[in-house]
Amino acid sequence: MVVTMLVCFTSCERIDAGHEGILVNLYGSDRGVDDVNLVTGWVYFNPFSQSVYEYPTYVQTVDYPAFTINAKDGSEFTVDPTISLKIVDGKAPVIFKKYRKEVKDIINGPLFNHVRDAFRIQLNKFTTDEIVSMRDSLEKAVEKQLVATLSRENFQLEQLTSGLKYPETIVAAVNAKNKAVQQAQQAANEVKVAEAQARKLVVAAEAEAEANRLRTQALTPAVLQKAWIDKWDGSVPSVITAGNSQTFLDISKFK
Repeated sequence: MVVTMLVCFTSCERIDAGHEGILVNLYGSDRGVDDVNLVTGWVYFNPFSQSVYEYPTYVQTVDYPAFTINAKDGSEFTVDPTISLKIVDGKAPVIFKKYRKEVKDIINGPLFNHVRDAFRIQLNKFTTDEIVSMRDSLEKAVEKQLVATLSRENFQLEQLTSGLKYPETIVAAVNAKNKAVQQAQQAANEVKVAEAQARKLVVAAEAEAEANRLRTQALTPAVLQKAWIDKWDGSVPSVITAGNSQTFLDISKFK
């Protein structure tokens, strides 16, 4: 009874949700992977001639170690990729039959090689300047190649982040260029400020000159005479010099 209970206990396994169960025949003419994909739940099998493996079918995010790749013109770039992927539903037995490894070993082994090859092939097509100015196109090309490659391996690519890092010389050159652009922009702004201030002074001078001109035009003889009359206090000068140099005295001033 104990042996029977032990056999029954070891001949069943529960496949968790988000996994696919794989029934492997260890002996016999049909040794290999059974063509039936086991779903979640309790699975009963012969522990003497069969084994059950579980492959996760949910999305997994993998942060691969960084590596270096040369561009078309020889510049060395660092790639620190992170990808999210999953097994295509129903394809776990096919993957196991090909590799006979755990999923994590497949992801960190053959799939990592595919990721590295995709970056190597695509970066070799671009020069340094093209990588800097067309980074989005480069990453799309890598992603397109990886989608096709992983599909052949029965994996589905969900997301890719390249983590592309430029060489120090390129970073320094870009920083210098940006600094020069900023300085040029600052100088241009200063010129615009100086021009605005100069125009302000010109406008003020022109306005003052126009005001003076208008005031001068307004000083007609009649206006001047009126202004003189308005300011006269009624007194007459004691001595008046006529135009012919003759002098007249106002005797009313003498007592």
